[in-house]
Parts: sequence; structure tokens; C-alpha cells
Amino acid sequence: MKPISLTRYLIEEQHAGRINADLRLLIEVVARACKSISIAIGKGALGGVLGEAGTGNIQGEAQKKLDVLSNDILLEANAWGGHLAGLASEEMDHSQPIPDAFQRGNYLLLFDPLDGSSNIDVNISVGTIFSVLRCPDGVTSPGDEHFLQPGSTQVCAGYTTYGPSTMLVLTVGHGTHVFTLDREVGSFMLTGRGVQIPADTKEFAVNMSNQRFWEEPMQRYVGDLLKGKEGPRGKDFNMRWVASMVADVHRIITRGGIFSYPLDSKCRDKGGKLRLMYEANPMAFIVEQAGGAASTGRQRMLDVQPTGLHQRVPVFLGSRNEVAEAVRYHHESDQGA
Repeated sequence: MKPISLTRYLIEEQHAGRINADLRLLIEVVARACKSISIAIGKGALGGVLGEAGTGNIQGEAQKKLDVLSNDILLEANAWGGHLAGLASEEMDHSQPIPDAFQRGNYLLLFDPLDGSSNIDVNISVGTIFSVLRCPDGVTSPGDEHFLQPGSTQVCAGYTTYGPSTMLVLTVGHGTHVFTLDREVGSFMLTGRGVQIPADTKEFAVNMSNQRFWEEPMQRYVGDLLKGKEGPRGKDFNMRWVASMVADVHRIITRGGIFSYPLDSKCRDKGGKLRLMYEANPMAFIVEQAGGAASTGRQRMLDVQPTGLHQRVPVFLGSRNEVAEAVRYHHESDQGA
């Protein structure tokens, strides 16, 4: 069967009553912006976009030129469409309402414009992550506080991975679907409908260089994984780590696994390493819609009540039975077992 385009898929979802015209337009605008980012990344050194931008973001991290470029592409693309009330980016201190010169809609957009950007100079996969919330009723000029909604209220989430092929993984709350960019015609085409993450796995993704900083339950959990067949888990595990959340999660969407970025002594005072609103929540929504699970180690990710736009959290997501095992180690530790 010939793959259908993202546009046709979204129109079919609208006709089925699962999304409205504004959300369809919003998704198409984000996808179009991601195509522009893909082109810039594809040019690499030829486009003069590699290297440091000489600036820092709200997290105090040095920005790459492509961080800034990707952020600008998404801001400009979404400002004038009439489908948004406001937007927020990992690269900006505060959210931005849509300028008064443009029509405003009823949605809020959050995004990490270029996840894993430390990899860009060495030509390893990076990505874009986005999340869509409803703007609260009666709010015409949203502030940061209006974005602080639990992940369970998301109406859409997705990511684009810029690898050998550019792929868009999307959910509007009715399964997780994969689209591949056909560069010849310039359209995202549906290549995976209703993907499911295997419940069990023999792969885990974690930054082992942080092991000495981990909490006791994480030490025990990974220690038991590494003991393999002879250990309490009774099977051998492989480790994978790309240092780009999008790439690591895309592998899990494709063939299963567990991705972990636990709390450790280096990031304890910040609450974790990864951002709840821009990374953890959208990925958790995508993973749950694909039959997986996502947790902080102690709480379902989508139930976390945000307290700040740039709040950080520990993250465990992927194959649901393996996530349940990681959570079990944390609960046992908390109970003194």
C-alpha cells in the first residue's frame, strides 16, 4: 500500500473528530519548520552552521549556532498562523505570547529546538521535540504559569530525528505514528502506524560515566543488569548511549529498551538533568501511546505537576515491564527494603 502524506493523515484525523482544524494546522507548521531545520543540518559545514554561537541559554549551557537557528525557525514559523496563543522554548528564559499584530489561537506550544546539539559537530543524529497544550479558557495573553500543566493534559507531542533519514514521530492521543521525509517531494509520509514498544527488553541506555554519582537504587538496578544471566535478572543486557535523547528514544520506539537519566548528586539540587516540559513530558506521552511507560522512578511522568517552565526531573522510559523493574528498585529503597 502506498504511504499517505502527513497532510492526508491529519485531514483523516480531523474528519474522524480526533483533532480540529487549528491543531492540524499547528502540526503542519511545526513539521514544515522541522523540514527547514533538516535542510540546515544537512548542509553542515557547507552552511556555516557548525560550532558555538557564543551565547548561553537559561540553563547556563553554551548554545550551538544550530540551537539558535533552529529556535528562530520554529519561532518565526509559528508566530503568524493564528493557531497559537503562546509558545515556550528550552532556549528562552520565558514563554512568549503571540504578538498583537497576529491572530491568536487556543494552543500553547513548547519545544526543544535541537536536542543533542553537542553531537552536531561530529555528524551524529540530533532532533527536535515538541509538546502542545490547550491555553486555559479566558486567557488571551498567556504567561509562564499557564504552561504549567501536567503532561497528561497534552493534546499532541512529537519529535523529529535528523539522521540518515529525517523522521517525525507523532501522537495526538490515539497511538504513536512514524513519518519519513521524502526529500524528492518534500513531504512527510506515513511509514509506521500504531507502533508498539515491546513490553520486555534486553537493552538499556544510560550515561555510565555518571555511575559514581547515582543514588543507591540506581546503583543496584544497573548493577543487576550488568550481572547478566548469572545475576538476579537471568538474562544478558546490551548497553547503548548516543547522548541525544531523541536518538536514544527513537531506538526504543523502533525495537524496545529502557532510557534512564536518573537523579544523581551532580543534579540533585536542580531536581534532575532533563527538562520536564520540553523533553520528559512529550517523550512520555509518545512512549505511553506506543504501549510503553515513563516514570521519574517514583511517579508516573505524566502525573507530575510542573512548578516551573524549566523544571528538571529524573527520567525512566521505554519498555513497560523494564520501567516497572527500575521503579521497583526505587520503591524498595525508599521503603528501606
